[in-house]
Amino acid sequence: MSTTGFRTLADQLRSWPDERLSRLLVARPDLATPAPHDSAQLASRAATRSSLLRALDQLTRAELSVLDALVVVGHTSEAGLATVVRAAPDSVGAALARLLDLALVWEAPPGVRALTAVAEALTQGGGATAISGLRPVSEDPPAPEEVERRLDELSPAARALLEHVLESGGEATTGSARHTVLPEDAQTPAEELLARRLLIPRSGGVVVLPGEVGIALRGGRTTTEPVDEEPPLATSARAAAVVDRAAAGAAFETVRRVELLLDQWGLTPPGALRGGGLGVRDLRSTATQLHVDEPTAALLVEVAAAAGLLATAADPDGNPAWIPTDAFDQWTAQPVVDRWATLVRAWLDSPRLPGLVGSRDPAGKVWNALAPELAGVHQVESRRMALDALAELPEGEVLATGTGVPSLVSRIAWRRPRRPRTRADQVAWAVEEATALGLGALGGLATYARQLLAGDEAAGLATLAALLPQPVDHVLLQADLTAVAPGPLESQLARQLQLVADVESRGGATVYRFTPGSVRRALDTGWTAAEVHDFVAGVSRTPVPQPLTYLVDDTARTFGSIRVGHAEAFLRADDEAALTELLHHPRASTLGLRRLAPTVLISSTPLDVLLPRLRELGAAPVVEAADGTVHVARPDLLRARTPREHRVRAAKVARETAHAAHAVTAIRAGDRAESSRSLSPGKPAAVLTPSGSMAALREAAEAGETVLIGYLDNQGTRSERLVDPVRVEGGSLTAYDHRSDDVRTFAVHRITTVLPVADDP
Repeated sequence: MSTTGFRTLADQLRSWPDERLSRLLVARPDLATPAPHDSAQLASRAATRSSLLRALDQLTRAELSVLDALVVVGHTSEAGLATVVRAAPDSVGAALARLLDLALVWEAPPGVRALTAVAEALTQGGGATAISGLRPVSEDPPAPEEVERRLDELSPAARALLEHVLESGGEATTGSARHTVLPEDAQTPAEELLARRLLIPRSGGVVVLPGEVGIALRGGRTTTEPVDEEPPLATSARAAAVVDRAAAGAAFETVRRVELLLDQWGLTPPGALRGGGLGVRDLRSTATQLHVDEPTAALLVEVAAAAGLLATAADPDGNPAWIPTDAFDQWTAQPVVDRWATLVRAWLDSPRLPGLVGSRDPAGKVWNALAPELAGVHQVESRRMALDALAELPEGEVLATGTGVPSLVSRIAWRRPRRPRTRADQVAWAVEEATALGLGALGGLATYARQLLAGDEAAGLATLAALLPQPVDHVLLQADLTAVAPGPLESQLARQLQLVADVESRGGATVYRFTPGSVRRALDTGWTAAEVHDFVAGVSRTPVPQPLTYLVDDTARTFGSIRVGHAEAFLRADDEAALTELLHHPRASTLGLRRLAPTVLISSTPLDVLLPRLRELGAAPVVEAADGTVHVARPDLLRARTPREHRVRAAKVARETAHAAHAVTAIRAGDRAESSRSLSPGKPAAVLTPSGSMAALREAAEAGETVLIGYLDNQGTRSERLVDPVRVEGGSLTAYDHRSDDVRTFAVHRITTVLPVADDP
């Protein structure tokens, strides 16, 4: 830290090395867009209210307390801050260094000071700062010993009143108390305080408590409690191996459920709401299909969309629907750990708020999954901070049941005390969602999740791969028409079995049940009875039980016995009894059925409505083509185009770093241009003719010198460019432009001035 200080913040920024300046622009990216012209403009941006508010939101309670103390006491040193902030000297020093790096404070000649606009940004009602509740000290404050002497002279009632004013925000009204009175003439506690200048009158009968008095009342400190002690986490013991196994199981289930969900939506996609979300009924049916609760179903749907596996597109009828993207097919071909990593990376970077799904907004409207407005600017930070705090727990410790999550909320609130108001909910959601996705379990993070968050993704995925069970390629058929999968099935096998049988229960061994409806579902998609027989025999390690063989044959025998065609619709069957039974079914009265012949019925119900209604009645109709042939085919898989942001996704950190580096280059160019103007103070640059410009530029090119040129663009706007001339020919200057960090061409007749530039310090 400088001992002499700088005249302005711009001077301090100008003295920083490029690396430190780049760190500032990465930490406060709003300062770099667009690239500042020079350090003076950078300093000006750093002091704007909007930028300050964003920077203050990044500070911990300790850093805010040090900044607050600087606002209260004014210019001081690090040692002086350590005497008024209730924190360890090392904590004060670390906080001050962070504030300097963020350009929230700077080293003025009288001492370290906060930017002037910081006081306003910290202010809450009446001028008291948000952390300490104190106002700045007076312009000519009495010595601390004098303040203590005045306090000692107070009566108990006046002292109590003064402390009450301090705890109430440092502002009060005097009522009928006289403002100009000598101490010996004071008749009320308020007059005692006014007479000794412990309360300062303001307009409107308002009095305020000076900062130096508040500090004295708190024993020479700006706060009553230590500000550098993070709230502890409530933990309990839990073996790391147990957490790893439970989390790995959840990770596998996440991948499998997303695959099953999108595979089904590729055939029968749910419609997209007019506002762009997913309907409540569709979410409920999704939860039932995946055997999860609705919050978990909402999370899986949101993560799939964030990963670019799901998007809106037109369905075959031209209506907007939620359809898997073409990236889904590539995703399903990857190993399980890679598929899980894709989902987790998307979740970590997603600002979406699936925890709000099902609740109501301030207007009373239900939040729908995938609604465009279901996002929060602080969600990514809250999620990452919660996981980082969990990663700090020693191995073998997890959050305690009941008290662990509230203690985690308290710690995150200490690290980011300003915003947002929903931070507690966001932290709780982060823990719940991380558990559902398989990053952690039982209140702790898995070993592979710690490695992933630390940046060692390869090691994390290798650790997870060792924990996942090996997929099996067979099931065990049983006489009660069930099939037991003794482990996680291979992806393709699971999808085929899901088509021909219903999932009855999940767990270590998934149980599938064959029913007439599930077999008809396979026949509806184009399977034949022989293909069903071959499939169940090929995947089973036990003999195919006779009841299952009979079930398939009986279902296939009735399948297609009734044929539906276009009349509005007609029904034809070789079995007269089947049509008679259907005609007299008590639930068929709304179908408008009428017999034309013993084996033919017609209906007034459209075909697309009639088919599902007949299936609900237990019939198994098939569609008859115009030429009389049966039309049975698997529906085409629907795919949406992968959103562009998922097809072209650059690394965010690399992008920010490159942008900051470009801004640093522009700032340095502007600083050198400013220094060149100071070479001849008070002497304006002479306007050159085109021939004069060419001569000066050729001379600079020959000497390899940097010059500052005044340039008029096509719109007549004048700007200054710091350039290294390369060659001058044909009325054009080819030169390296320091600000754009590129070689540019300039028309010589538009160059008005050419100034020498001092060497870059």
